Amino acid sequence: MPLRKFVTAINCMDGRVQEPVIAYLKNRFQAEFVDMITEPGPIKCLAENDNHHILESIRQKLHISHHTHGSQVVALVGHHDCAGHKVDRETKLGLMEKAEARLREWGFNVDYIRLYVNDAWQVEEIA
Repeated sequence: MPLRKFVTAINCMDGRVQEPVIAYLKNRFQAEFVDMITEPGPIKCLAENDNHHILESIRQKLHISHHTHGSQVVALVGHHDCAGHKVDRETKLGLMEKAEARLREWGFNVDYIRLYVNDAWQVEEIA
């Protein structure tokens, strides 16, 4: 797999999930850097289209990561014990599909992956 200097994660602001996600993405894609776009519970916002300002902020940051940094991979991240999106794992995984669909509507030519950080703070890639 060729070296990808930048990859992008749309992740919760929760500090417990930052390092595991960064380490996973650097290893998985042999990336040097991970652009981290954070919000409390971004899955909820993206899936439910419930805050135009946050959606636009995410879109603008993704534009910079893709067009300026050359990121070709975007990870959509959900996690256990999220204060900003208090739902069970299965509900969150279902909403991640809707959140990814919203991202795809924005038309960025990137590969999307879904990640879930479990209760042991391990990253799982969701098919």
